[in-house]
Amino acid sequence: MSLRDQALQILLICDPHDKALAARAAHQLAQEATGKAAVPALSEADRQAQLALTAEQAAIMPGRPARPLLVSATQVPSRSPFTLEGRAALLHAICHIEFNAINLALDAVWRFAGMPTAFYMDWLQVAAEEALHFNLLREHLQSLGHDYGDFDAHDGLWAMCDKTKDDILARMALVPRTLEARGLDATPLIQDKLTRAGDHRAVEILDIILRDEVGHVAIGNRWFHHLCQERGEDAVALYPQLVQRYEAPRLRPPFNEAARRAAGFTTEELAFLLGAG
Repeated sequence: MSLRDQALQILLICDPHDKALAARAAHQLAQEATGKAAVPALSEADRQAQLALTAEQAAIMPGRPARPLLVSATQVPSRSPFTLEGRAALLHAICHIEFNAINLALDAVWRFAGMPTAFYMDWLQVAAEEALHFNLLREHLQSLGHDYGDFDAHDGLWAMCDKTKDDILARMALVPRTLEARGLDATPLIQDKLTRAGDHRAVEILDIILRDEVGHVAIGNRWFHHLCQERGEDAVALYPQLVQRYEAPRLRPPFNEAARRAAGFTTEELAFLLGAG
């Protein structure tokens, strides 16, 4: 089974524990294979293969558990970290984002053919790191007397993934460097609240997540600019067109400018965000 086929099979796993374990194992095996000069991570045929879902696979895409119940974003209540229940609900929401992020990264690996090997290795690494984030948050949630699935959640991340399934350029523009990049802005604000609530373990976990998410957004930025250059597109001019075409959420300040710069946003891109906000 090729790396891309394997990513699809992991994406279809419904059990969160099994999915996270499989994503981390797949990345480790791919790294080991890459370290052996005679064993390329992906053959040319594997890179170019146009994979397709069977009807059975399409019906369960993406693999996820029966809970949490998915509702409209407007139906998910605001979460205060200053009560145990509120803090658990807040951490559950972040845990749900990380579970979805495993799926988003795996989807990029299997779905888009003809990219350089580095593209597939990048997104497999992201899937493994998102799996680690999910596990850390779930363990902490369990220490608070709750588990993943105990609270309702929304499906905004996967909805945008599905909208952009036919255009890799739109996917890179609107998932990692738009929706996921919002985490760069939100995390320090959430950490401040959790610090005031006395949950220092949650703050430590979010430190790990923020560090890794800078790298994930940087990967999205790198491949977005790679594709723009390949297609002769102006990245700054194209981005707002894609936002409008795919009805992406409007980004609002405050923006974590330092983290966004570290993730590869250019001065022109930051100026657009600040102007739009």
